[in-house]
Amino acid sequence: MIPISQAIRIVLQHTPKLASEEVALPQTANRILAEDIIADTDLPPFDRAQMDGYAVRAADVANIPAQLKIVGESAAGAGWHQQMNSGEAVRIMTGAPVPVGADAVQQVELTREPNGAGTVEILESVEVGRSIVKQAAEIKSGAIVLRAGEDLNAETIATLASFGYSQVKVGKRPRVAVMATGSELVDVNEKPGRDQIRDSNNYTIEAYAILAGATVQRLPLAGDDRDELKRQMAAAVGDCDVLVTSGGVSMGVYDFTKAAFRDLGAEIFFERVALRPGKPTVFGRVGKTLIFGLPGNPVSVMVTFYQFVRDALRILQGERDVAPLPTFRVPLSAPIKKAPGRTEFQRGILSPDGAGGWTVRTTGDQGSGILSSMSRANCFIILGTDTGNVAAGEPVDVQLLEGLV
Repeated sequence: MIPISQAIRIVLQHTPKLASEEVALPQTANRILAEDIIADTDLPPFDRAQMDGYAVRAADVANIPAQLKIVGESAAGAGWHQQMNSGEAVRIMTGAPVPVGADAVQQVELTREPNGAGTVEILESVEVGRSIVKQAAEIKSGAIVLRAGEDLNAETIATLASFGYSQVKVGKRPRVAVMATGSELVDVNEKPGRDQIRDSNNYTIEAYAILAGATVQRLPLAGDDRDELKRQMAAAVGDCDVLVTSGGVSMGVYDFTKAAFRDLGAEIFFERVALRPGKPTVFGRVGKTLIFGLPGNPVSVMVTFYQFVRDALRILQGERDVAPLPTFRVPLSAPIKKAPGRTEFQRGILSPDGAGGWTVRTTGDQGSGILSSMSRANCFIILGTDTGNVAAGEPVDVQLLEGLV
């Protein structure tokens, strides 16, 4: 049995990067960038006004009020491109080019323009550079603005569009096959018979894998039959990048998943982790296909997916710096019981404490088969291997859950 930190390192070590593909700009959200994005222009591409007002020379309005001749107008998309001289002003709009000769912009609220006079009265002085964003102040042409391996989202679309990237290279989405095992399982649209339950694991893994950027194929439910497991796995591994199974990885008489993996010639990298819930998690490889054998209990599936499978799916897409989900220290609002020996991921509810901070409590009973312990959670409370009981008010590590907060 290995520590969870070692198991995570093994996953990172044995997960390759897939090839890239080009997608249209609107399809880049939730993808991983596979090329450096280079600025093809300065940003802004010219000295730009930050507000509506008048472009002036600061020296001309040092003594106020100052009266200046209006010689033109500069609007966004329609600049005034002549030389502005001393004693002159140009009416200017937010985002418009600052004319040559001007070195400041005075906001319109601090000016007065008599009707029909062709002049403007500046009521307050300005310093050089006021309300002007200089050319290339944000980005210089030729600079790398986004690097390969970065996450793309709705916000990065604006950056890509600003530099002319209508097509963008991204990492291919991993193809994930999901298979739940166990003769007791029936599909969600069937009424369970005696000694049966509905499958939830396939749907949970599918939802989490899609959040991580993968495409998913749900395989038929597999009973506790070693030959049938082997047949379905053999068909799946030739057509996917990752196979994720649930169930059949413990030490029971009918736990055939690990045996079926070995029948396929799988290279097993680990099969027991000092983790609660999720100790009998398996990670390996059949040919080029990564295999994850997750425990069958629904909460164990959720915990082990977050700690191992999610990282692998992000690496496959080319994410450069795969990191755990955000984790920080928060005081407990109620005590927790724990025995030292394994790292525990208890399901928690993070909430404001009413004094500007945060507090966390468990969702209740933490049994690995209790779905409500996960469905109400918005975080994991992480209790280290050597940690015992924790009193109310003591700080604990809290890991936010992607898609659940």
